[in-house]
Amino acid sequence: MAPRNVSTAAAKMSLGKWAACGMTGVVIAGSLVAYTGYQDVFGIDTAEVDPDSWGDRPAQVDGLHNILLLGTDERAGDEAGYNELNGIRPDVLVVVSIDVDKGGVTMVNLPRDTMVEIPPCEGGDDGEGWNGGVDQLNHAMTYGGMDCQGNTVETITGIHLDHMVLVDFAGFENIVDSVGGIEMCVPEPIDDPKAHLKLDAGLQELNGEQALGLARSRDSAANGSDLGRIENQQRMIGAILREVTGGDILSSPSNLYGFLNSVTDSLTTDDNLNVDTMAELAIAMREVDLGRMNMVTAPVTDYPPNNNKVMLDEAPAQELFSAVAAGELTADEDEDSGGGDTESAVEPSDVSLRVLNNTGIDGLGSQVEALLVDEGFVVTDTGNPGVRAPEATTVYHGPGQAEHAEVLASALSVAEVVEEPSLGEELELVMGGADWDGLAVSGGGEGTAPGGVDATSAAEDEVDCS
Repeated sequence: MAPRNVSTAAAKMSLGKWAACGMTGVVIAGSLVAYTGYQDVFGIDTAEVDPDSWGDRPAQVDGLHNILLLGTDERAGDEAGYNELNGIRPDVLVVVSIDVDKGGVTMVNLPRDTMVEIPPCEGGDDGEGWNGGVDQLNHAMTYGGMDCQGNTVETITGIHLDHMVLVDFAGFENIVDSVGGIEMCVPEPIDDPKAHLKLDAGLQELNGEQALGLARSRDSAANGSDLGRIENQQRMIGAILREVTGGDILSSPSNLYGFLNSVTDSLTTDDNLNVDTMAELAIAMREVDLGRMNMVTAPVTDYPPNNNKVMLDEAPAQELFSAVAAGELTADEDEDSGGGDTESAVEPSDVSLRVLNNTGIDGLGSQVEALLVDEGFVVTDTGNPGVRAPEATTVYHGPGQAEHAEVLASALSVAEVVEEPSLGEELELVMGGADWDGLAVSGGGEGTAPGGVDATSAAEDEVDCS
């Protein structure tokens, strides 16, 4: 049972899930900013949620606000997981972690068809109750409403949930149209009748209907695959966030009113998400750099009893969840991981190194040299290892060069740091065949989060449309 690549797992995400990922940022970056002024005007619905009934809970971390976003599409009927007899089954579940002190956001998507241990849930108006046991993650909602769903997510992730938001994404087209459309690069012409989508190549403005079509379209994706389609969907998410935070939406009262009206028509929050809390989040979100608004998907693996389901790949999943719970994914980029009081004075341009290839991949040394040079490092030589040939990727440094080595290691996805007395000022990077996974940041804001999962920022679209 091999672990499923994060991108492969994300390929199972439906349109509603990807719309929800985008709308997570939209709701956070847009409606939170002005929620305090318009809450009464729009009459946002609330639902009773009692976290005290969840039992033992993870510790709350100062400065972090974690919101569970649940996305549904009730108008789409049973295809979206809505059934009058069973109630709402969220099509998307995203933990949105907002660091109000450091100005960062991490969005962790939990695939709805993940098989998990759902804790006992009381029955009532929101469901028939549940005695506890393994079932599909989003089924918790049908057993005990938002309380049961929130308790389940908090239990499996260890992330303290402060609030919950339920969004019906049936109005997604209106939301995109309310921001005036989104700018997207279309590298090649698209003609996909199944997605009701026909677009010329080039940089262009997509309206709501076209944006939905692009999210659906498989024929327009690279190699016609789900993986290629996901790349399109991630780009669309970034485009929405850039439009909301960088355009006239937040500065124009009339534009903001129209945008919020399109969002709040289908928004339900827990009854503890009050105006004071929203104001605090709004202040923090005004300063957020989109480069620090990251999206990841929980790593999953095949579920042996049913190949249509998945389960958490426990080790990397828990590593990711622990990092989110502690606020590590939203920490300042220049923050000293060792807890020191002063930030590093060493820049990449101060770091000189040799790149040695122990992976067995021909030409990799030259490729990595180019990437490191782009990051500002000084590469003096490339080649194969001699005296030191570890299987694990290792940065060797001489006496007094530990800080230089840490700067280099921080630019890599995986690396050990080892002092080697025989070395001088020049570092030695040995790429190991057992774990080499590239640079931590490469090509348009993509990187690797704890657990080895791919992380994508909303800062910019790197597709060449020239």
